[in-house]
Amino acid sequence: MKNVILAKTAGFCFGVRRAVDMAYGIAGRDKVYTYGPIIHNETVVEDLEAKGVKVVHSIEEAAALAGGTMIIRSHGVSKEEIDLLKQMGFDIVDATCPFVKKIHHIVEKYSEQGYGIIIIGSADHPEVQAISGWCKEPPVIIESEEEAREFKTDPDKKLCLVSQTTFNYNKFQLLVEIISKKGYDIRCLNTICNATEERQSEAREIAGRVDAMIVIGGRQSSNTQKLYDICKNECKNTYYIQTLVDLDLKTFESIGNVGITAGASTPNNIIEEVHTNMSEMGNEQSFEQMLEASLKTIRTGEVVEGTVIDVKEDEIILNIGYKADGIITRNEYSNTSNLDLRTVVNVGDTMQAKVLKVNDG
Repeated sequence: MKNVILAKTAGFCFGVRRAVDMAYGIAGRDKVYTYGPIIHNETVVEDLEAKGVKVVHSIEEAAALAGGTMIIRSHGVSKEEIDLLKQMGFDIVDATCPFVKKIHHIVEKYSEQGYGIIIIGSADHPEVQAISGWCKEPPVIIESEEEAREFKTDPDKKLCLVSQTTFNYNKFQLLVEIISKKGYDIRCLNTICNATEERQSEAREIAGRVDAMIVIGGRQSSNTQKLYDICKNECKNTYYIQTLVDLDLKTFESIGNVGITAGASTPNNIIEEVHTNMSEMGNEQSFEQMLEASLKTIRTGEVVEGTVIDVKEDEIILNIGYKADGIITRNEYSNTSNLDLRTVVNVGDTMQAKVLKVNDG
């Protein structure tokens, strides 16, 4: 029996759910756009596009449009971009995750006070790019140990350190420790989302006790990639998929314990589809196995009851619930030598018989 463990924290986080609900809430109106993909999930983005919500990838692309409603993606955008979109006449619907929005306010406040901003995260990630756009001066972005060790600045410069909300918590602690040892005056704010910490912690725990781990999420999803790295470190048989189509179910036929988690941008229907298929694999039996389990055993000398399934002139075929049918000859049924059994027995009759011999025939 396959044991399938689905992480309780798998799927949409609060910020993503809020953004998706806002987008679907105004889908169908005239001229609705999202500035950048609303979340890092191709399935959701494509579904919204089918409902008329188009993705705008740049200010230049937005400038070519004749206004409309612009939904700000969950990762947020820079202050300058929002101001420009307003100037172009767009009605702004801000679906920025509230936890990301909080970081915007933090870096804006501290940079105005003269602090240098350090962002722990990936420079290529749209969330980090958006946070950078709320700083008065270009921030320092650090993602690796090497970058943390090489970092240096004016000794008298006060620093404010924040994190990308989906950054690996353990790695964040390590990088902060490296930077702190340099002796700078640092105001350190752990802005990793609590949901991210819980998701990563649960994924690590499950991966440590299963034979295979499935991580579901978009290829562009940073938090899903981090989940995969965490699980891979605990369980070598870890698989990164976007949907059930990416999964070779045959791989799991001989695996007993399977864990499933998913990134913050993964819809519940995709998670449920994978979970259902894995669970059904665990409960499936072949037709031969089910048939074998349903058939009783019989012993020589035992009296059994059966149902007539065929009658010939000189023999009766009896279904007795065994893997082979019972055969009753004319001589075993009656002392009348020339009796036509078809005249006295009908298909569907029930009768008792004594087992004289058992074979595999």
